[in-house]
Amino acid sequence: MSSRVLLAATSFRAGNGGIARVARLTARALATGRPETRTDAISLLDDDPVDDLGVRVTVTHSSKPRFALALHRAALGHSRFVYDFAGIARAHPRLPPLRRPFAVWMHGVEVWEDARADRLRALRSADLVLCNSHHTRQRAEELHGPLRNVRTCWLATEQDDAPPPPERRGPPTVLIVGRLDEGAYKGHDALLEAWPGVVSAVPDARLVVVGGGSLLSSVRGAASRSSVAARIEVRGFVPEDRMPGLWDAATVFAMPSRGEGFGLVYVEAMRRAIPVVASVHDAGREVNVDGVTGYNVDLARPGELTERLIHLLRNDADARALGQNARARWQEHFRMSAFRERFLEATREFLA
Repeated sequence: MSSRVLLAATSFRAGNGGIARVARLTARALATGRPETRTDAISLLDDDPVDDLGVRVTVTHSSKPRFALALHRAALGHSRFVYDFAGIARAHPRLPPLRRPFAVWMHGVEVWEDARADRLRALRSADLVLCNSHHTRQRAEELHGPLRNVRTCWLATEQDDAPPPPERRGPPTVLIVGRLDEGAYKGHDALLEAWPGVVSAVPDARLVVVGGGSLLSSVRGAASRSSVAARIEVRGFVPEDRMPGLWDAATVFAMPSRGEGFGLVYVEAMRRAIPVVASVHDAGREVNVDGVTGYNVDLARPGELTERLIHLLRNDADARALGQNARARWQEHFRMSAFRERFLEATREFLA
């Protein structure tokens, strides 16, 4: 028997952040994974249909009333709903004639400290909660109590193939890629603090900071005041099609974050055979294996981040070996096809 699934997303547009990437992964998995299931999609924020996902996307041009109306109309012809975010799952049709089982993704910060009560209600009323990591679930349940019907499903890149390893030339380079918004937790401050010590040991080392957001000017100011400002480049937002050159120049990817629910950018670095420096404080340690694919540092231990960066920048053979291990871990766990298998297993009963 065939069934119809409605995937509702904030956005499917590449470059619109991690939740949009999860929506794209979900669309691809639904489109290619179950031949007896037809999937349609609705986007809240997109103005033009996204046509590279294998599903038909209806756009609602940032209109919340139009989005809610589209969901209610979809309930007449779809048996299951999947939401990319608890915030938009609040619009799920709830009147008995239109109420359909629904699944919702849980990402991290939106369900931790200061979580909105209406988002938590959406999660608790879901028939299936898809959680991006064990860390996200554990922290949410420590704060808000047990959630029912939760399945952990690690994320992945959208690709199954890896680019050829680049011939890295130029100075030893540490790259961080992450948005710079209020409440920033991705480790920019820790890297800037560590950088004078790194440069004292590796004088030609370069730190490249990529990411836009409300704190960009603040980070630029802190970088300009550093005693090693000449060895720091704050690029701001970089379009996705211009990122390959920055990835190719990176010796190390470092994002010693305190608040990652998963960290898609870690697996992108691993795909490119770049060793990763994450932290022990969040889901980074679940993705990055300490001493195998890179290092997970304790930010409460002064000097540990500096020491790990110096080691990787000074020891090219070790950095390359960890990078190759990182690519092997990506190959096994974090390719698109690996995600599709996990997702279909996690949703098997829900979609049946």
